[in-house]
Amino acid sequence: MVKLIDQSPCAGLLPIAVGSLTLSEILSGVITSVMPLKGQDKSVSEALKAAIGAGLPQPGRSTGTDGASVLWSGQGQALVLGAKVSPKGAAVTDQSDGWACMALDGAGGREVLARLMPVDLRASVFAVGHVARTLLGHMPCVLRRTGPENFEIMVFRSMARTAVHELEFAMKSVTAQS
Repeated sequence: MVKLIDQSPCAGLLPIAVGSLTLSEILSGVITSVMPLKGQDKSVSEALKAAIGAGLPQPGRSTGTDGASVLWSGQGQALVLGAKVSPKGAAVTDQSDGWACMALDGAGGREVLARLMPVDLRASVFAVGHVARTLLGHMPCVLRRTGPENFEIMVFRSMARTAVHELEFAMKSVTAQS
């Protein structure tokens, strides 16, 4: 008999520390895709505010509280992290098992990500709370800035090992130049 073992997407891969940089796994719990139906943006946003204290964000932004956050993830769609939601007037899909979520923290994180993605990460352009749907190397990802030297990276679960490898290589390259 085969027995399945429940593991997080980055089990055995993280954490990694290189110089002042750390890459660690974030266990977001529930991740839900929310896509308001035509003309329902306002009511869906209000329902989310009532349920978790955070409504739909503007494009390229995030909203949230300590327990849950809402990330813009494309035109007409958002990802809710950390809380189970099911607002009326929206297509809702549980994506909890589909994402690997990581935190890149420390001085030089912006330089690490600049090697891997086509996004202007200067704080004056990509400030705390900003979100981008972009590429990490060749992999689609969602990036959010959570602090001056802090970023959250979400890739599809099947790409976790490759994402960690690419990020670690870039971390070592940036640290070697310091």
